Amino acid sequence: MLLSMHIDTSFGFGLSDLWEKPMNEPLPMHLPVNDAQRLLLHHEIHTRPSATFKLPALVVYVAVLNSNVSTAEEFEHLQRLPQTQSLELEQMKGNFLQLQCNDYKVIWERHSEFTRYTIVQPLPAHALWGSELPELGEHAATGSEWLKRIPGKTITAIHLGILNEGVDDPDAFYKGKQWLGSGTLIGSKMGRTAGSESHSQLMTNLQIGPNGFERILVLTASETSENRAGRIAQRLLELETYRIMSLLSLPVAKQLAVKLRDTEVKLVEITNRLEKQDDSDEVLMNDLATLAAQVESITAEHSYRFSATLAYDAIVRERISEMREQPLSGMQTVGEFMQRRLAPAIATVKATSVRLSALAERIGRASALLRTRVEIAAEAHNRQLLEKLTRGQELQLKLQATVEGLSIAAITYYVVSLALFVGKAMKSYGLNINPELLAGFCTPVVLFFSWRTIQHIHLRLKET
Repeated sequence: MLLSMHIDTSFGFGLSDLWEKPMNEPLPMHLPVNDAQRLLLHHEIHTRPSATFKLPALVVYVAVLNSNVSTAEEFEHLQRLPQTQSLELEQMKGNFLQLQCNDYKVIWERHSEFTRYTIVQPLPAHALWGSELPELGEHAATGSEWLKRIPGKTITAIHLGILNEGVDDPDAFYKGKQWLGSGTLIGSKMGRTAGSESHSQLMTNLQIGPNGFERILVLTASETSENRAGRIAQRLLELETYRIMSLLSLPVAKQLAVKLRDTEVKLVEITNRLEKQDDSDEVLMNDLATLAAQVESITAEHSYRFSATLAYDAIVRERISEMREQPLSGMQTVGEFMQRRLAPAIATVKATSVRLSALAERIGRASALLRTRVEIAAEAHNRQLLEKLTRGQELQLKLQATVEGLSIAAITYYVVSLALFVGKAMKSYGLNINPELLAGFCTPVVLFFSWRTIQHIHLRLKET
């Protein structure tokens, strides 16, 4: 069955009306009102575009931790660049900025934990392909003094050279070693897929040189576009940055190893005391509460760092996958190198995080066992109290019955005494009455009515 679509223009507009407006403007007249976050979320994918630049090029890259650095401080530093007098702080709200100067470009990117400064410039003449240990100095306008004053603490610094030659050079390995300096080279062909050749070749030693920079060399084909060059550079710079960021929690994990071991030993001791009942429950509960507080404090302090490590490691793996590497003869690929060197560190961090969570659960289980024992003891004590109260109530009921019997006798005694006095008074008045007989006949009657009255009171109390 074939389905055809018919556009009805009876609503006052045709399809051509929708195309008369620029695509970057909303169309409120043809759509419901935009959600407050629609445009913000839509433009998020375009906030950090890859740089485009001509080859050969030198990329000077510095990433700094920005935990104690404000955007205003970074704005003041960017204003020290020439041709940035018109720069306004409002332009930095998107956490991304490209500044085009005379013959170089500066890219500023602020992330949650670090800020990236990328300076793209033509490759210096003295650093052409085949030169021996070229001095990759920064551009005069963004020289060492400007880089040194970047607010924050350096976490990554890279000189990335991208050349549009040498990719088919049989001596590329030896020339690359001269260009990069000492150290074991790693590298690969990038972008190679089934049925297509690789678009570039990567070499690096991941060593920090005397000037504080790492060096990365990329050889591409002569027809490489500016967009592809920008994507290659962004991928490699992000890979090294996120690799370092993912390792920030490794020293923390190593430091926590001693604390966690001591805490585990203390927990075993408390558990043994709990089993043997050597100490009172109150003492054990206080010790467990102290231990739980320590573990919770460690978790609250370092859980974000461990979570960030897992997130950064995922990005590193994604960037390696995007490179689509094929090995060069005699070299480890970047993916192999990262797997061998980075994977154990990440595994240590994961193990520490799991160990910390498991320790908190074990303390929780020990606390639950102790609370159960305390509750059982409390229930036994309450049962004893109830038994005592029950026995007391039974005694009280017996005593009450005894008092009630005495009360009936007392009431009867006083009423009969009154009847005796009345009989004596009547006899004194001249009536032929024997007071003792009158009192004797009244006794069973008064006794019966006293008992019935008390029974009636009991019934009334039960009803209420």
